[in-house]
Amino acid sequence: MKTTLILLLMGLFFGSSLSVPLWAQQQLKPNSGLGLGFQVNQFQNDFGFGLNLTSPEILNGNAAFRLKANQVYFEHLLDGEYVWSGYQNVSLGFVGFGGMVGQSIRLYGEGGLAGIIPSDRFSSESFRLSTYGTFGFEFFPTPAFNYFLELGVMTSRARADKIAGSPFFSNGFVASVGFRLNLKK
Repeated sequence: MKTTLILLLMGLFFGSSLSVPLWAQQQLKPNSGLGLGFQVNQFQNDFGFGLNLTSPEILNGNAAFRLKANQVYFEHLLDGEYVWSGYQNVSLGFVGFGGMVGQSIRLYGEGGLAGIIPSDRFSSESFRLSTYGTFGFEFFPTPAFNYFLELGVMTSRARADKIAGSPFFSNGFVASVGFRLNLKK
């Protein structure tokens, strides 16, 4: 009786452990090739939107480079009326992936250089170099597509020196949401 019980328990244990992969849902790894995306941003109080390009993953899928270009709008007074003056920023950063949470959420950090091209309507500068840093979450409904949310900071200290009070623009808190299409490597 004791031998039969041990054999039965061993059969259940080894039989179930062999069949678990058949029952478990396969965890799909995100595609690691070139990524193309769109984002909506807020740089301090300035609204923006743009495109991003992520390099194929490097360092065993733990990192990549990301290029972003944005059209941004600074709200200010001009001749007694509030207007939005457009300007651009371009950034190149290094992305480090921090692993997956569950099956479909990936964490990452990103930092790099940003070039700001202000409007001559509010700034006497034609170019401003800055640094930035963000952390983000990518939500993968499929391996080839993700939504993302990024929060961080830009350290431009850029001022709108043609506006009364010389307010800062594109400086401080940064938020970005968007999506990316990820190609296979």
